[in-house]
Amino acid sequence: MRWYLGMLFACACGAAISFALLPVNEAAFAAALAVIAIVIAMVDLEFFIIPDGANVTMFAIGLFWVSTQASSGFELSALGDAVVRGVVAGGALLLLRMFYRWRTGVDGLGLGDVKLAAAGGPWLTWPSLPMVLAIAAIAALAIVAARAMAAGKAIDRTAPLPFGAFLAPSIWLVFVLDRIGFSSI
Repeated sequence: MRWYLGMLFACACGAAISFALLPVNEAAFAAALAVIAIVIAMVDLEFFIIPDGANVTMFAIGLFWVSTQASSGFELSALGDAVVRGVVAGGALLLLRMFYRWRTGVDGLGLGDVKLAAAGGPWLTWPSLPMVLAIAAIAALAIVAARAMAAGKAIDRTAPLPFGAFLAPSIWLVFVLDRIGFSSI
């Protein structure tokens, strides 16, 4: 029960922040993205999985967002670009997953993380794609390091890490930052 209350509170906060910072039409999309991102994060934290349905929903609403923002007559071009951003984002994580597996013999990223990156692509601009990955990676490393320091232990590089719990909120954060004019971060 406490888990669900925490998720509801986080969803309400994400939606409230979206509406506080953005015009209503953009805020509605940002709030939907916040809710999806929080659900993904909470499920990944609890079960170490990212539901395919959440990824599909994020991708579909992202494409709808893109279509509403495209100039008349350029909807197909905008949608094509959004799909390519998704393919590039997911492809980058897939290549990273394959490289890590080749070097270590261990899967360092789950396929859910790869699909999540692809689902986030339509929401982001080309310059913000690497920023999302950087924010998620830095946040994940900071949490791992803080936990190790608090426990007085070395970082366990073999411990599973729910990366989607960092990646999904980073997608929402960078989307909002882009909308309020921090597109050059």
